[in-house]
This record gives sequence, C-alpha cells and structure tokens, in this order.
Amino acid sequence: MNSTLENRSPKLLIGDIGGTHARLALAEPGNAEPLAERNYFCADFPGLEPLLADYLESTGASIAAGCLGVAGPVGDEGRCAKLTNLPWTIDAEGIEERFGFGRLQLVNDFAVAAMGITVTPTDTLVRLQGGRPLTHAPKLVVGAGTGLGMAVLVHIDGRWHVLPGEGGHVGFSPQDEAQARLWQVLKNEYGRVTAERVVSGPGLTEIHRILSGRRLTPAAIAAAAIDDSDAAAARSVDIFLSAYGAFAGDMALAVMARGGVYLAGGIATKLLPLLPSSPFLESFRSKAEHAGLVAEMPVAVATDPMLGLRGAAVIAAN
Repeated sequence: MNSTLENRSPKLLIGDIGGTHARLALAEPGNAEPLAERNYFCADFPGLEPLLADYLESTGASIAAGCLGVAGPVGDEGRCAKLTNLPWTIDAEGIEERFGFGRLQLVNDFAVAAMGITVTPTDTLVRLQGGRPLTHAPKLVVGAGTGLGMAVLVHIDGRWHVLPGEGGHVGFSPQDEAQARLWQVLKNEYGRVTAERVVSGPGLTEIHRILSGRRLTPAAIAAAAIDDSDAAAARSVDIFLSAYGAFAGDMALAVMARGGVYLAGGIATKLLPLLPSSPFLESFRSKAEHAGLVAEMPVAVATDPMLGLRGAAVIAAN
C-alpha cells in the first residue's frame, strides 16, 4: 500500500473524469498535493460507482468529502452530472450513501483545471508572453482537447473563485482567407460553426482534411508538423494555432484577463515546441485598437498533468 496513506485520518477523494480516462486520487484537507493517484480507462467499467469501488478498495482510505471534475454538464447544484462522451450519469447522493462518506461535489472538468492554476507549481507554467500582470485581476483558463473549454478565475474576499463558461460554443470568426474557406466548408457540412468545431482535436482533423483531403488523427498531424515531415500538416497546425490564438485573445478581452491567460488541455502541451514561433501570439495580439491591452496580459501553457486533481482538492476542502 502507498506509504503516503500510513496516516489513516479521513482523506478527500478527488477526481478528473473524462470521456476516455478517469483519474482519481486522495488529498489531505488543506493540501492540494494528490496522493495515491490512479488512472483508469472508463470503457472498462459500466459506470462510475464500480470504478470508485475498485479505487477505494485498493487504497483502503476513509473518505471525509470529495470533489470530482466531470466532462459534461453538471446540474442540481453539483449533485448530478451526465458525461458528454460517455453513457454515464453520476449521482452524488447515491455515491455518498453507497460508500458512506461526506459531501461529494460535482463540478465541470474545466472548473477544476482553472482552480488548479491557483496551486500548480510555477515550474509547470511555460511562459509565452510576459505581459504586465495585475495580482488580483481575473485569470482566463482555456483549453483545446476533445472540445474547447474555458473558465474564469476571479478574486473575491481573499479567495479565488471559478466562473465556468461555455465560450467554446461561440461562433467561429474567420480572420483570413484560409479560415474563411474553412468556415464555408464546415458551414455547408454542419450548419453553425462554433469555435470548438475548429479549435479542438477534432477541429485539427477537419482542418487537415479540408486542406489536404486526408483524414488523420490530431496526434498524427501534430507529430508530422513537429518533425517537419509533412507540409500540409505544418500548414494545418499553423491555421489551428492562429484560430486558437484569436479565440484566446477574444475571450481574454471579454473578461479583462489582466491576471493572465493559461492554456490547459493536452493539445497545447503536445504543440509546445511549435507554439513560440507559431501564429498563436500574433493572432492573440491582433485586436486592432486593443492590441496594446492584450499585449499586457501574461500568457502561459499549463503543463502540470495533475492540474485538475489539484483544483479538485482545493474545491473539496472549501
């Protein structure tokens, strides 16, 4: 058994539940460092409760309370959730009764990622733009992955609070001829074109399909762009990062993110070797009369793989 669990005092259950993977861990109240972390394939379980049963049996932990970030809409004031890309419905009250522990909070997965920014080690933040940060100004957290998530951190009464958002579903605004062509094809095929339709893993696949006629996985496109083995892949990634930068800059202006803009999600980390010289920052700053304002907003990539778990630990303790 993990030596960190030798202290048998009740722990917090923390988790980051996605459509493919579920990451679970424990935390001491008041400490955001995850303990006894385990990663599961969701497809191996018919629902969350059998997965939790396996985890709790393996740790032998007593649970005081908990917080799970879930990739889907959360209702009933954090008491129920339905995952978007998995046929699971999560009932917090049922879990509490079955396993006999204290209050379990369910929050959107991007809310826990955002709160994780407040406690992530500074060496896991890779700076793209220094800016001139204001200590208690709003912070924006955006992340492209399977979808496009965002949340805002605001400082009230000496604490950071998360405002979840669905900015990824605003309309996509083309910024040049290549993006206008992309928008037109997607409009013809899908109807309304959202930012997520372009700035996401599936969006990168669509960009490359429209440019080259070939449908590849986001990972394959990224790898080919990084090793410079495929000109079409490199062009696809440039268009993707340009659209990503424009979206992040627009959302940063909308919330006046003078506290900083943080890129979470797996895609930014995978494309990190390309980001500094890519069109991302140029598009982020291309805001006409407000270009100087967004230039003062720090921009960094959050590379901490425990980001969501750390944020869940902070939320669970409050």
